[in-house]
Amino acid sequence: MLGTKAATSIGPEGWRNSTLKGIKLSQTIVQKSDKNCDIGRSMDPLPQLRDTVAQLSNEEIHRYTREVRGVVAKLRESLLETNEEIKSLTRGKEQLEKALEHTRKDIQLNKDSQENRLSRPTKEREHDGADDLLSAERSHLLNCKKALEAQLKSVQQQLHVLDQARKRLFNVLQERSRVLDLLCHALSSIANSAKHSARLSRSRTSLDGRLSRFGPSVTDPLGSYTPETDQALADAYDARNRSAYLRRELKDAIERTDKLTKAAHKSVNDGMTQKFSETVTLKQHLTVSHGENRHAIQRAQRWYDATDRARGYSMGPVMSADLSTRERLDRPMVRVFQRHPGTQLPEAQQIIEGGDGLLQSLTATSRNIGLLKLASLRLDDDIRSKSAAASIDGGIIRLRRRKSDHRWTLGAAF
Repeated sequence: MLGTKAATSIGPEGWRNSTLKGIKLSQTIVQKSDKNCDIGRSMDPLPQLRDTVAQLSNEEIHRYTREVRGVVAKLRESLLETNEEIKSLTRGKEQLEKALEHTRKDIQLNKDSQENRLSRPTKEREHDGADDLLSAERSHLLNCKKALEAQLKSVQQQLHVLDQARKRLFNVLQERSRVLDLLCHALSSIANSAKHSARLSRSRTSLDGRLSRFGPSVTDPLGSYTPETDQALADAYDARNRSAYLRRELKDAIERTDKLTKAAHKSVNDGMTQKFSETVTLKQHLTVSHGENRHAIQRAQRWYDATDRARGYSMGPVMSADLSTRERLDRPMVRVFQRHPGTQLPEAQQIIEGGDGLLQSLTATSRNIGLLKLASLRLDDDIRSKSAAASIDGGIIRLRRRKSDHRWTLGAAF
């Protein structure tokens, strides 16, 4: 159509071309504008961009804070578990210190028992089975004391480790909680919000997998679950496991020490009781023997007196003037009998021999009385020694039974 018109046009060609060029340029711009409008309709931000961007930012904030809240919940849970473990280990430490105090008191009681036995009489100081039992008890108690002291040192070190882990957890918890001022910290709210997040919907696993029930499993220095959080949780978990193992060891050590101490204490008490019984039995035998000895002394003394009286009768009066006619060796009957030769009578010789025999009997009886008196003195001394030894051993037995409940002050012994 333009070509037909151009054939009949009378205007200049440049003029017409300039117009056509402007028309084409306008059509091109119109097409480009329409295309840009179409692109704008599909690509350009909507008028509610500020609201949309703010909403997206809020959603991102909500997502991040929910994750942080889950991490904080895990940190708080770990902190509470660490506190409970510190309390449990502290109670175990108190029980261990009590057991160590009882062991020290038993050592002091053993020392007092040995020192008291040194006050026995010299004759009763001979080494016996009770001394062996006391020495064995002291050896066992010293070994128990060393074991309990080593255990106490380990517990104190572990309490320090737990305290450091608790401080680290608290610091991380404070740092993570800085973005949770506008959120509820209840665990139920965290659990409900976790259902709407794919990352937070995983089931709870052990801390070894570094996975929280409410938090992410991958560490990110700029995310909610930072490497510091992961390391703090891991250190606290390891410290709690070590503490639980120490508490089991501590309980076993206390029970083992208690059984060994009671067995040693019972063994010593039984030995001391047996020694006391033996001493009392020997003292009773000594008392019976002492009575028999006194009875023998009295019998010997009566026999000595009777023999001495018989010797006096045999020797006759002290003065010859006191002799009666019938007692004289030259009485009339004898003088008449001796008128014949070979009629010597052995009367005088027999009297002399009888007196010598009575004198020998007196000497032997006197010697026996002296020996009986010496034996009586020895028996008296032995009875006194046995009484003193029995009194000391009985006092030791009563002392050990009285102090077996450990309700007494140890003092400055240790």
